[in-house]
Amino acid sequence: MPIRHIALALLVVAIWGFNFVVIKLSVAALPPLLAAALRFAFAAVPLVFFIKPPKVAWYLVIAYGFAFGVGLYGFLNLSMAWGMSAGLSSLVLQTQAFFTMALAFFLLGERPRRVQIIGAAIAFAGIAVIGTERLGATALLPLGMTLMAALCWGCANILIKKAGKVDPVSLTVWGALVAPLPLLVLSLLNEGPGAVSAALLGFSWGDAGLIAFLAYPATLLGMAIWSWLLGQHPASVVAPFTLLVPITGLASGYLVLGETITPIEIAGAVLVIAGLLVTLLRARATPLL
Repeated sequence: MPIRHIALALLVVAIWGFNFVVIKLSVAALPPLLAAALRFAFAAVPLVFFIKPPKVAWYLVIAYGFAFGVGLYGFLNLSMAWGMSAGLSSLVLQTQAFFTMALAFFLLGERPRRVQIIGAAIAFAGIAVIGTERLGATALLPLGMTLMAALCWGCANILIKKAGKVDPVSLTVWGALVAPLPLLVLSLLNEGPGAVSAALLGFSWGDAGLIAFLAYPATLLGMAIWSWLLGQHPASVVAPFTLLVPITGLASGYLVLGETITPIEIAGAVLVIAGLLVTLLRARATPLL
């Protein structure tokens, strides 16, 4: 993987790490599913009127919009509203790399190396350790929902691979257009018309700033770069880079929100990051230029 491509991957890592702090702030200010709907409405409009649809089957665009928009951020926003911290969410969500590798094996025939399988086992052992700290029903449910969000992200990665060398900006914008209406319907059903209308009537410039960050740097810029990288390299090479997101996610959660994690959760985090380091052994073995 060329150094310039690694630099782009690290830029996405930095944006997505801070993204979790902004999500936490947004679900405190707005109903969580409504916040997700607004994120993708901002991301799609008005760009959808200026960017041509991607040259790919429409079912892939719709499936991508549901996987990345409705699935990933529906589960993630709810999990963070119900108790997952920004830092811990940034860590657990990165199991998407291993879901991506597993799905790529079964659906695309990309065979992970033994070292990547070992890395996945180490990382999921870390998730199990974190789970032991959250065995109470109210704490375990948000953890499980974060894992479901990671699975949805893995599905989105596979759909990007299936789409092939498609314009990543076009795919991101038109995929974002799919998500707002289903998320709004889920918000009305789950959070209630009263909460939704109150949030929209009281929508402030501060709320707009939070949603704008989530829509533009975190969604459009981040996913456009990410989609392009997945089109250039195997999923098993690109996906593990996002496991570096917890470094900025945990640091941002601590510095901005004052979050801390327990010693047991730290032990689990170390295992997850160790799993990343093991899976990246393959990437380090490839030429950089």
